[in-house]
Amino acid sequence: MEELIMSENKQTVNVTVAGGYEPSVIKLKKGIPAEINFKRTNDQGCLDVVHSNELGFSEKLPINVTKTVQVPTDKSGEFGFSCGMDMFKGKVEVE
Repeated sequence: MEELIMSENKQTVNVTVAGGYEPSVIKLKKGIPAEINFKRTNDQGCLDVVHSNELGFSEKLPINVTKTVQVPTDKSGEFGFSCGMDMFKGKVEVE
C-alpha cells in the first residue's frame, strides 16, 4: 500500500527498494511540491541506482540509507523511473 504523507505544502512518498520498488506506482497531486524517499534494504545488484530522465534525477542507493529526490509536479502525466540497468521499473502519476 502506498504511503503518501501530505501536508499543505508538500507530499512525501516512502519507497522500499528490495527486489523491485514498493510501491511501484506513486500517485501525486499536481502543483504541490513532492519528494520520494528511496530506501534499499537488500544488496541485489542493479537496484543500487535509481534514475529517471523524465523526472530529472539519478541517485546511488546505499543499503539501509534513505535517499530523497525532489519530483516536479508542474505537469500532469505518467513519468517512469528505474534501476541502473532498466530491469526494475516504477512510475509516478501526477494528477
